[in-house]
Amino acid sequence: MTENLTKATFLEKVFNFEKNKEWKFEGKRPALIDFYADWCGPCKMLAPILEQLSTEYEGKIDIYKIDTEAEQELSAAFGIRSIPSMLFCPAEGEPQMANGALPKADLERIIKEVLKVEK
Repeated sequence: MTENLTKATFLEKVFNFEKNKEWKFEGKRPALIDFYADWCGPCKMLAPILEQLSTEYEGKIDIYKIDTEAEQELSAAFGIRSIPSMLFCPAEGEPQMANGALPKADLERIIKEVLKVEK
């Protein structure tokens, strides 16, 4: 199940950019974060794929959604210029950003290569 994040829950569960200058992942599991907006067509196409992935990878990764309209400060902090944009946060190492509504196969490849998680 995907979970919507606010700035407060993002600081707690992903990265407290107010406290840390360098990336320090706060999560217990690797995470995929979808920056979206309700009016965005490609975002709507991506939503059911992310729901499928959240079921298939349950207990292995966390999938979060951030509404760029409601959370403009978060969007600005990550330089979100186009949506959908996805932030892949491995448990160890630097996060990586991907733009656009990627097909499920590409998302699974990134989960395997960047997040180091197998189904």
